[in-house]
Amino acid sequence: MATIKEWVGGARLRTLAAAIAPVIVGTAVAAPNYYWLHASLALLVALALQIGVNYANDYSDGIKGTDTDRVGPMRLVGSGKAVPQQVRSAAFFFFGLSALLGLILALRTSIWLVLVGALAIAAAWGYTGGKNPYGYRALGEVSVFLFFGLVAVVGTYYVQTGEVTTLAFVAAIPVGAQACAILVLNNLRDRVKDAQVGKRTLAVMMGQNFTRFFFVALVFGSNVMGIAIAINKPWTALTAVLLPLSGYLSIAVLKGAGGRDLIGLLQRTALFQMLFALLFAAGFVWSA
Repeated sequence: MATIKEWVGGARLRTLAAAIAPVIVGTAVAAPNYYWLHASLALLVALALQIGVNYANDYSDGIKGTDTDRVGPMRLVGSGKAVPQQVRSAAFFFFGLSALLGLILALRTSIWLVLVGALAIAAAWGYTGGKNPYGYRALGEVSVFLFFGLVAVVGTYYVQTGEVTTLAFVAAIPVGAQACAILVLNNLRDRVKDAQVGKRTLAVMMGQNFTRFFFVALVFGSNVMGIAIAINKPWTALTAVLLPLSGYLSIAVLKGAGGRDLIGLLQRTALFQMLFALLFAAGFVWSA
């Protein structure tokens, strides 16, 4: 039986930056029209959904046999530490919690958010779950960009302001790109194993070299875009202080880091995303 520590590990708390960052940015873009109750609900929805995704991926990859002999963190099902049905139940619990919190938020703002939430949960399960998971067909990055970039940032902005603007969409692009970068690096690490078991991620389809260049485009490009938004919001130029970090990440990946070295780079990429979100958000607030 898995211990409490192993269940917490299965939630993969280090990935929560991808859920927190878009809410921070969406709230900042709404400045000075903050609505902290709605922002807090949006954050809880995002966190519950992210944890649900992590357990769902653990379950689905585990029963498909694609999580054996992993280089990365331990998986509950793949390691045999937990019964698959227990992990699936954990995923459904957090999906249900996300749906409940999302319904409360929708009733306070717009009932159309129920449809958005349903699509998000369906996408979360369909990434590796079901008979034809789209994560096995090189579409994972598209979904991450949409739901952890555009939908999360613009949605957070909308529930606080009641409107959708071009600026909110533009601000969502670097956030979504960074979330994609984390997935790209994760799939680069697992590329050989994924190819062996028929999991055709974008890294498998593109090959090692193009995947590394794609990571650089996402990380360094998102940093540059954050700076460029200073044309409209001057203080977002603060993100320029992260150029050395995005440059370091890019060089390390281009030099061929692999295996367990990519685990450390994944953690630093998540840190980069969080630091970027904080500086980016500060730039919007101070430019309001």
